[in-house]
Amino acid sequence: MKGEERRYLLLRGQLPPNPIFPPYFEKKSHFILCLECEGKECASACEEKVITLHNGIPLLNFSSSGCTFCDECAKACPSGVLKVENRREKIGESIILPQKCLAWNGVVCQACGDVCPTGAIWFKGLFNPIVVESKCKGCGFCISVCPEPEAIRFFPL
Repeated sequence: MKGEERRYLLLRGQLPPNPIFPPYFEKKSHFILCLECEGKECASACEEKVITLHNGIPLLNFSSSGCTFCDECAKACPSGVLKVENRREKIGESIILPQKCLAWNGVVCQACGDVCPTGAIWFKGLFNPIVVESKCKGCGFCISVCPEPEAIRFFPL
């Protein structure tokens, strides 16, 4: 087992299941360096306030907003874990669960489609929102505005 793999296995003990990392890292194993960072400048630099610290590791939390990919967290990172040149254009994918979605169940709601900056949410007819995978960057804005917290699932890459 390589050193990188061992470090990531150690780091995994610090993380929740399916963590969503900021989109500026080279390797997940590098996040172990965040444990040594005292200022956590990446979190305070985030204009949308979606970076939260989980046991000292910066993760994205889409409960109140989404990631704009603005680069500010990467510019503020003193340890080099987050770097602008490592920017990922896609950090995950959202899917809409029809059985939980208000629109799929006859309630007029287009909140997710209205807020999506890439136009990745398409409405089949008046009610049925569908995520177009090729357009979804995983920004999380749809999750932050959805009135039904279990209607949209996010899968980090």
